Amino acid sequence: MEEWIQQAQVWAGQAESWVRQQPPEQIYVAAAVVAITILVLIAASCLKSSKPNTIVLSGLNGSGKTTLFYQLRDGSSHQGTVTSMEENSDTFVLHSEQERKGKVKPVHVVDVPGHARLKTKLDEFLPRAAGVIFVVDAQDFCRACKQLQTLSSCRYLYDILTKATVVKKRVPVLIFCNKTDKVTAHSKEFIRKQLEKEINKLRESRNALSSADISDEVKLGVPGEAFNFSQCQNKVTVSEGAGLTGNVSAIEEFIREYVKA
Repeated sequence: MEEWIQQAQVWAGQAESWVRQQPPEQIYVAAAVVAITILVLIAASCLKSSKPNTIVLSGLNGSGKTTLFYQLRDGSSHQGTVTSMEENSDTFVLHSEQERKGKVKPVHVVDVPGHARLKTKLDEFLPRAAGVIFVVDAQDFCRACKQLQTLSSCRYLYDILTKATVVKKRVPVLIFCNKTDKVTAHSKEFIRKQLEKEINKLRESRNALSSADISDEVKLGVPGEAFNFSQCQNKVTVSEGAGLTGNVSAIEEFIREYVKA
């Protein structure tokens, strides 16, 4: 140990002697370069640590959000769930990655209740979302879009896509058609077309309102053209699977695209 200390003292003396031999201007430039490098590294570290890692599960009650939450976390459906009036929230390594070698970044997943009276809970999580997964019941889709409740599936999705916090930050949205293992389930292509059609109707009716009534909304689509998801400023994709059978690979791929492991 003493030998190492003596060697370090020798190196320190040599460094001091070298510095004294250099012109002052060169020393100032070197010090400035070191200082700038340190500041850049600190800024990069702050930006990396501040990148959101929250994935928001949204959609109507009964669409299967909570089952998907447990599949992602535990690899189990927990033999079905009941409708909750409180959000499920946890930070975890995806179950499919738990045996993966090396360090894996955990993800914060929030399962937001889909009841109309609890819609405001979604607004609490959207500002810090890395991505939004909108879950659709592929088996019961048509009824969900045409039901006379205050919050239909199509209107709920429209509200998310027009949120300023979602559009300005270009938060990606995955429309996940759940329960496609059922024989009577609709295909993702059918659901996509129907959602675009219904959202186009909502867009036209909302455009007829005064700007004061929709001050917190961002207008969707291209004026004079029928709406489709490719017109959104943020990326919107559609996939399918089944929470009860553990077919959630599309969701896992979406999560890892925006919350890097």
